[in-house]
Amino acid sequence: MTVPLLELTDLARHYTLPRESLFHAAPKVHALNGVSLSIEVGRSLGVVGESGSGKSTLARLAMALERPTAGTVRLLGDDLNALPAEALRRARQHFQMVFQDPYGSLDPRQKVARIVGEPLNAQGGTDAATQRRRVGETLDAVGLRAADLDKYPHEFSGGQRQRIAIARALVTRPKLIVADEPVSALDVSVQAQVLNLLLDLQAEFGITYLLISHDLAVVDHVCDEVAVIYLGRIVEQGRPEVLFQAAAHPYTRALLDAVPRAEPGALRRRRTASAGAGSQIDQAGGASRGCAFADRCGDVTDRCRVEMPLLRVVGTEHRAACHHAERVMGDAAKPPGPGTVPKPGR
Repeated sequence: MTVPLLELTDLARHYTLPRESLFHAAPKVHALNGVSLSIEVGRSLGVVGESGSGKSTLARLAMALERPTAGTVRLLGDDLNALPAEALRRARQHFQMVFQDPYGSLDPRQKVARIVGEPLNAQGGTDAATQRRRVGETLDAVGLRAADLDKYPHEFSGGQRQRIAIARALVTRPKLIVADEPVSALDVSVQAQVLNLLLDLQAEFGITYLLISHDLAVVDHVCDEVAVIYLGRIVEQGRPEVLFQAAAHPYTRALLDAVPRAEPGALRRRRTASAGAGSQIDQAGGASRGCAFADRCGDVTDRCRVEMPLLRVVGTEHRAACHHAERVMGDAAKPPGPGTVPKPGR
């Protein structure tokens, strides 16, 4: 078997909050709790969930911008958090990131040539003429012109700024791009242009994507596989065409029910409503028992409250962490009725 390009194993990330009292232990936020994912070369994996579910924390850990509380992040078999600082710096040419906000992620005081060429500067070993040529070629690849090299970010529209951000990620010819909500700040018409650009770049350069999003339609359009995350745990995983047609977890069904539809069963390119549930906060610092979604689930049973469901196979290339996944999948084939599944944000 080939080694996955990116392999995340049992990732956990806990944050300690300030003490509320000298006589009580400091509460901890369990942002991630045992997440395991892998991506093959040239494939795309989407991670979806509402705000506070742990998506961006997962992106930062995958980029080795933070160290996990537990677990490993491996790129082509190398544990990124075990690499010396210099080796990690050299390895970063193989994985780059596209951030959510095209207005805040670009330095307004720098010209495009400097912004896009920054990763090459960090790697070193490239003279100024070669760097400018490389930056110009990369701008051309994302649909901009070499003449844009000497412009500032404020001279571009939001969609053009995100193309600049993609060019910055692409300039080192990385094997992996982690995109954290790359189109959420853009108009719907511009979103389609940027998503099609990502697909074109993947076809041309063989890029592997880890796409973080709360928009199911974006993931459906771009990704070969999708993982649904809730309160720091993967609750369902599979191919989009399977998972979105026969969701096996009540939380996934709640996300699907929250998408505005022009007709039954059609995923529209609209944003999913978020409940803002936030990460799980544990005053005692230990893991909670039972299913984290139990308090919001319309299918909850006593077993759900005392036994945490494990991610298990429920179909071909389809896994879910639900004790009643088979029943939920059967219900997914029926039109959703009012009140059957609590909607996020309602």
